[in-house]
Amino acid sequence: MPDYFAHESCYIDDGATIGAGTKIWHFCHIMPGAVIGERCNLGQNVVVMNGTRLGDNVKVQNNVSIYEGVTLENDVFCGPSCVFTNVTNPRSHVPRRSEYRPTLVRHGASIGANATIICGATLGEFCFIGAGAVVRGVVPAFAVMVGVPARRVGWMCQCGVRLQLSVDGSGVCDACGARYQEDGVLLRQIDPPVRGG
Repeated sequence: MPDYFAHESCYIDDGATIGAGTKIWHFCHIMPGAVIGERCNLGQNVVVMNGTRLGDNVKVQNNVSIYEGVTLENDVFCGPSCVFTNVTNPRSHVPRRSEYRPTLVRHGASIGANATIICGATLGEFCFIGAGAVVRGVVPAFAVMVGVPARRVGWMCQCGVRLQLSVDGSGVCDACGARYQEDGVLLRQIDPPVRGG
């Protein structure tokens, strides 16, 4: 008997790997070769394809397809109906499997509802992608990204509270007390150190 929960309406193909304590809800499809970590939660109508990897404690809300080449590290949140792609120039009549581009979503990142992540992107640790944003390229750790195309409009603490920085680029989270320092276009957490992904 598996040490994870799968609703009777979902399909889990032979060759998929699913960690202990994970919950897979209605109408999901987990394909062979997919790797899902421990304590994940996959909402209704989620597809996890071959060649994908989900870390531990990943939350995937309803109606998300995780395509081949996508890696979600530990503690990633994917909002309802967010979209991943794996080809930049799809055509129905032209095979492009050899052109799949990888997408990496780093530890603790959050992706809002209906956001689109164009393949080849790397989303930094604890970044926050606003609902409906379209992201391509590299997103810095802790960045708040909104719009089409997405642009950085601020910084977010690892606990999920918007940061206010002083003129010297330093800041302290009002909620958890974590301290940060801005360095050019990057933000780093200086106390306490960021947990590993």
